[in-house]
Order: sequence, then C-alpha cells, then structure tokens
Amino acid sequence: MKKLVLLRHGESVWNKENRFTGWVDVELSSKGLEEANEAGRTLRNEGFGFDVAYTSLLKRAIKTLWLVLEKMDYMWIPVHQTWHLNERHYGVLQGLNKVETVEKHGEKQVHIWRRSYNICPPALGSNHPDFPMSDPRYKALDVQQIPSTECLKDVVTRFLPYWKSTIAPTIARGERTLIAAHGNSIRALIMYLDKVSEDKIADLNIPTGIPLVYELEDDLRPIRHYYLGDPEAVERATQSVANQTTMKRSPSPTS
Repeated sequence: MKKLVLLRHGESVWNKENRFTGWVDVELSSKGLEEANEAGRTLRNEGFGFDVAYTSLLKRAIKTLWLVLEKMDYMWIPVHQTWHLNERHYGVLQGLNKVETVEKHGEKQVHIWRRSYNICPPALGSNHPDFPMSDPRYKALDVQQIPSTECLKDVVTRFLPYWKSTIAPTIARGERTLIAAHGNSIRALIMYLDKVSEDKIADLNIPTGIPLVYELEDDLRPIRHYYLGDPEAVERATQSVANQTTMKRSPSPTS
C-alpha cells in the first residue's frame, strides 16, 4: 500500500476577506500560518514522513509547505514547484468579494462561475496588471499556456499530464509524497483518482490546512482516503468553504 498526502494551503489574507484569489500571489493570514504549523505537527505526531514534495508557484502554497516540512524536520527533502499545481485562474473575478459578487450578479450566476466544471468566468484582459504574462515565474511558458481565465476542466487539463508523467511514477516507486497546493488543483486530482463525475465535483469542498491522506494500491487506485484531525472540526472547515458566497465580508481594521 502506498500513501499520498494532499494539503490545501493555510488560510490566505484573501480567504479571510472572502475574495476570489486565483493566480494572484497573496500571503497567508495569521490563521493560515498557524494552520500550516498545526498540519506539520499533526503529520509528525501521526508518524508520517516524506521523500519528496510538490507545490505550486504561489507563495501561499509554498509557505505552507515550508512550515509543514520545518515542523516535521523534513526541510532537506526535494521540493518541486510547478505552475501545473497553481490555483484555478478566476479571470476578472480575482480580488472581488464573493458575497458582493453574488449581490451584483446573482447566486445562480456566481455558482456557475465558481463551481461549473466547464464554464469559465469572464477573462482578464492582457493589459490588466494581474495578467500573468509579465510575471517572471511564467517566462518559460508559451503564451498559449498562460490563462486569462479557467474552469475546473482547464485545471484538470493542465494538471493531469504532470501527475501522470511526474508525480504518479514517483509514488509508484514507493517514494512518500506530499502535495501542497490549492482547492481546485486538489479537486482536479480527487476527481481523477475517485472518478468523480462532472456534476458531483461541484459539491466537493477542500478545507484549508488539513492533511488529506490517500491510501493507494500499487497501481495507484484509491483504497480509502481520510482527513487527519477531529472529524467535527474538519466538517466545520469544509462547510465554511461551501458557505463562502453567503458569508458576510470580514470587517476592516478601521470599521
């Protein structure tokens, strides 16, 4: 039996403010820093160890991974960073508050943009300051590879080839593997591993900072999966993600 651990990054400052984040490179919040540290402590206390780790090119996932490996005393293992594990690009929604977007466009439309498998939000213009083309971390990509918006299907399309060519063979060789990524890149992998339908994947929510363990056959078919942590706390965190379009915006420090 082989094990794979998936970890969505800790809460970011835009998670806290209930904003669509996507490819915008925001910091972890103070809560997110503690979630990452707690994930590392939990994995250490549960006896986990790793031979290799994968993460995205976004610092909220990178920092989460650093903190986890530091808590586990595994900072020496190889870490591979790739844009294939980036969060889904939310187009013009990036930076917008989710509740305010519902108030402007309606719950049905925002749900389609947020959770539809194959419908993208409106695209970000190439002259927008957040358009990734000018970001040096993506300079090796062809212009056709750089998104201006994405749906989950697009994340599956860019992530699965990397999984099959790079990560899956690593696990198959018996290397203990940790992936620290984002809600949608993790959802894309779960959809593939568990054969979740396009309709059902809309109901899958990934909480921040809680390790998700997959036990796999030698051919990498899932045997079972489970979160590490108190089940009630996991349920509350998962439901919090599901409720983001109905949550009130966090008050500003001056309000």
